[in-house]
Amino acid sequence: KSFTFDYVFPSDIEQEDVFHGCASPLIDKLVEGYNVTILAYGQTGSGKTYTMGTTLDGSNIPLEHQGIIPRAIRKLFADLHERKEKNPSYEFEVYVSFLELYNEDFKDLLYPQSRENNKKGKCDLMIREDANGQIYWAGVKEVQVSDLDELLEQLQKGSLRRTVASTDMNMVSSRSHAIFSSRQKTLTSKVASKFHFVDLAGSEGLKRTNAVGDRAKEGIAINGGLLALGNVISALGDESRKFTHIPYRDSKLTRLLQDSLGGNSQTLMLACVSPADSNFMETLNTLKYANRARNIKNKVSVNE
Repeated sequence: KSFTFDYVFPSDIEQEDVFHGCASPLIDKLVEGYNVTILAYGQTGSGKTYTMGTTLDGSNIPLEHQGIIPRAIRKLFADLHERKEKNPSYEFEVYVSFLELYNEDFKDLLYPQSRENNKKGKCDLMIREDANGQIYWAGVKEVQVSDLDELLEQLQKGSLRRTVASTDMNMVSSRSHAIFSSRQKTLTSKVASKFHFVDLAGSEGLKRTNAVGDRAKEGIAINGGLLALGNVISALGDESRKFTHIPYRDSKLTRLLQDSLGGNSQTLMLACVSPADSNFMETLNTLKYANRARNIKNKVSVNE
């Protein structure tokens, strides 16, 4: 079977090369005022969290093993400060938020108070649409950060609160979809843009993970969200079927990513696959999924 992708990296590729090859140009777009999304998709244990850089304790990871998010953050601040050096009147603000979607419920990873409310069924995070059709999150706590270290500290703080558990296929399996968002406003040129880093939980077969009880429920919720995402990708990417209705509202995950899929965003999808023979079917499904996603056409514009 043959597939067409914009980039293909071998398993021994360095993190630096992946970042410069496909993610770095998107940071330039972000500073210009375009929305950007990078999402990692693949089966459980295929390296999504490692590639994205939302591992549990980012502070102990050597620079060469740090993923896309820490590198993107470094480049964002370097670009913003470079502009300020050239033009001293250049003013900018950067805000971050970090959510996880666990069992179809939102949890705010930067504010445990919101998390406690969510556990009690008092979820105060809502997905809304503004007059221009753009998606925004109501009730999400945003943290203003002034430099690289502050932003990395928020990333680590949220990553440590993320729901993980052990299954037969992965010792530290992510049990939720995580969305780390950075929003930057340039006060001088009056442009604002947002960057979503989406670390999707891995698709998993319950027979292979041997998940039972809570782990099995989590796996079913994860697969449900990924199925809804697959349906949206199929509807957007299949030109022959001429879909009129795109099922964004079938899942909170697809509603959250509505801008990123077929909306106003420059979007990169990273398909992580396992080289093992025993994972052949999951690898094939991932490639089909990502190949369909490549057909999606987004309509991007600068956010003034």
